[in-house]
Formats: sequence, structure tokens, C-alpha cells
Amino acid sequence: MASLPAVVQSEWTKIRTVSSTTWTLITALVVTVALGAILSALYNAQFSSLDQAQQATFDPTFISFSGMILGQLAMVVYGVLVVGSEYSSGMIRTSLAAVPKRGLFLFGKILVAGALALAVGIVTGFLTFFVSQALLGDHSTTIGAPHVLRAVFGSGLYMGLIAIFSMGITAMLRSSILALGILMPFFFLVSQILAAVPGAKDVARYFPDQAGKKILQVVPDAFTAHKAPYGPWGGFGILAAWTAAALVAGYVTLRKRDA
Repeated sequence: MASLPAVVQSEWTKIRTVSSTTWTLITALVVTVALGAILSALYNAQFSSLDQAQQATFDPTFISFSGMILGQLAMVVYGVLVVGSEYSSGMIRTSLAAVPKRGLFLFGKILVAGALALAVGIVTGFLTFFVSQALLGDHSTTIGAPHVLRAVFGSGLYMGLIAIFSMGITAMLRSSILALGILMPFFFLVSQILAAVPGAKDVARYFPDQAGKKILQVVPDAFTAHKAPYGPWGGFGILAAWTAAALVAGYVTLRKRDA
């Protein structure tokens, strides 16, 4: 009977020997840092052209993480591949034969892949912040300013949970193609569009990405954004609840359906 340490070792071997998962994590880091740096430099150059309301609510920390809208998509791909590759390759039968306890198999995988996503997310968050602040010039902030460390550390937690959420959805759908076909348009298009529509934003603010991003803000009304009925940790709690629900759904599906 497989033990948790054996499952963890096995899952770590799978992840580090599959180049696609490694490259998606690298992409998440590079895209987030690069796009955040570019937009920070642009805001620094054009700050005087912003209207008074935008200048008054300018959030240099939040601007640092502008590239996360694309970086999180790489994290979604990573989460989908970690779980979905078992089904697309047919290895799920071998894996479950080696680890008959399906809960142990799934959560051993989530433990390893999730911890790696969180680690990369935190490194990405700090690197993005320092690079972007260097390019914001006189409009920058410091890591010691009130609530900044929370936002920077929270950015890593956000990216990690987005990846884990994607793992749970993929375990439920049992298909990389189907999971990507739903998650990519949702995060890149549907969520962004609905969050900008007056009649729909009251619902969209409870979507996992919209709620989770609240933890990235230091200025509550950054860029005169519409006020949310929850704070930074409240928004993160909503994302965590979505993630827990996705994992439970994935576990129930794995238990009830044949490989």
C-alpha cells in the first residue's frame, strides 16, 4: 500500500521530468514580471496625463501586478496539465493501480504541485514588485509601506490558488482540453467583461479571480474602482472557498467514476 511520502516522491518526479509543466511556471513568472515592468514604466512616463481622480487613487503596488492577468493564464495551464496529463496519456490507470486510495493519490498530487505553484507565485510576486517599483520612479512605494507586504505576499498566494483551483476543475472534468476550453475563456474574457458591465459586476465580483485580486490592492479605491463589499482577505477567502469547492468536486468525481 502506497504511503504519503511515496506518493509525494512519485508526484515530484512526474512534475520535474515533464518539460511542459516546468515551462508553464517559467512563463508565468516571465510574463508577469515583464508586463508589470512595461506598464509601470508607461505609467511613470504618462503620470501627469492622468486625471486628478486617477492620480489621487494611484496604487503603485497594484500597478506592479498588471501583468498578472496573463501570468495567471500560465498558472491555469500548469494546473490543468498537472492533472489532465494523467488522463490524456492514459497513465491514470497505472497511477491508481499503484495508489488504490484515490484521495491519497489526488491530494498527494495537489500537495506537491500546489506547493510548487505557491513557491513560484511568491517569487514572482516579490520579483515583479521590485522591478516595477524601480521603473515607477518618483511614483513608487516601498515594501515597508503600510499593507504593501500583504499585497506582495498575497500576489503569490493568489497565483498559487488559481493553479490549485484549475487542478480541482480538471480532476472534475477529467480532460485537459475541456478544462482549458472552459477556464481560459472564463479568466481571460468572461470574467473581465462581466466585471465591467454595470448590471453584471455585482455578480462578477464574487468570481474567483475578481475576488482574489482584491488582496493585490493597497489603495482600496485604486483608479476609482467600484467598491467591493469585502476587504483584501475577504476577497482571498472567496477565492479559497472556490478552490476548496473545486477540489472537493474533483475528489468526488475521482471516487465515483472509473479511470
